Amino acid sequence: MEASHPIGIFDSGYGGLTVFRSVKALLPQYDYIYLGDNARAPYGNRSFETVHQYTLECVEWFFNMGCPLVVLACNTASAKALRTIQQLDLSRIAPDKRVLGVIRPTAEVIGSYTNSGSVGVLGTKGTINSGSYKIEINKFFPDIKVHQLACPMWVPLVEYGEYSSDGADYFVQKYLDELLLHAPDIDTILLACTHYPLLIDKIKKYLPDGISVIPQGNIVAESLADYLFRHAEVESILTKNSKMSFYTTDDTSDFDNHAATFFGAKIRSGHIHL
Repeated sequence: MEASHPIGIFDSGYGGLTVFRSVKALLPQYDYIYLGDNARAPYGNRSFETVHQYTLECVEWFFNMGCPLVVLACNTASAKALRTIQQLDLSRIAPDKRVLGVIRPTAEVIGSYTNSGSVGVLGTKGTINSGSYKIEINKFFPDIKVHQLACPMWVPLVEYGEYSSDGADYFVQKYLDELLLHAPDIDTILLACTHYPLLIDKIKKYLPDGISVIPQGNIVAESLADYLFRHAEVESILTKNSKMSFYTTDDTSDFDNHAATFFGAKIRSGHIHL
């Protein structure tokens, strides 16, 4: 039986499915495994040490499933765990495998979206407090002003299916007003959480004309395509049968019901215990 070598897509829960959706649309030929660590979500308020531990356990699970490449489609995991995994853990556990995140690909291109040179970054408390976006954006665009704001109520609104409700309007407007009060010259807002695209219509509703709202899915998908083009040693190993598998560390029926909203199609998941 031929071995399977899929691309692993990881998130602490459902949000990474918005990234996976874009990746699958652009690169449909590859095999994929998606894992949501829903039993231990959310990651946003957890310590660097805990996020690293949880993320590494999931990455090792992907490696055991045959994945030579894992994408952390989770901003908190990318902010709090990716660097340690890349610089310290991989050489010890799997030097021939690769782990990528979502922050650097976004930082590399965000400068092309702004004319005012002022960018807003909205994310979870963990992502914002890490300072990762500001650091990475200023590496590529040192003149851009980066204004960050944590939006702790947005993920629960999405997770509980309230993202289109009237009640969500209050919290969407509240955070946007706060951001624009401190940085009125912003012309670009980055949604630095993979849950936030489900709120994009309400976000646009409470923004002045002329401000662009940028989700990450297409950016990450295009960056992954470029990575595979430049790294034939990885691309050549990947199996290409257009297969998808979904797993969760929590209840599968609950995961399947929520996942369809994020992924845009019905899925059937399996359960794993870490």
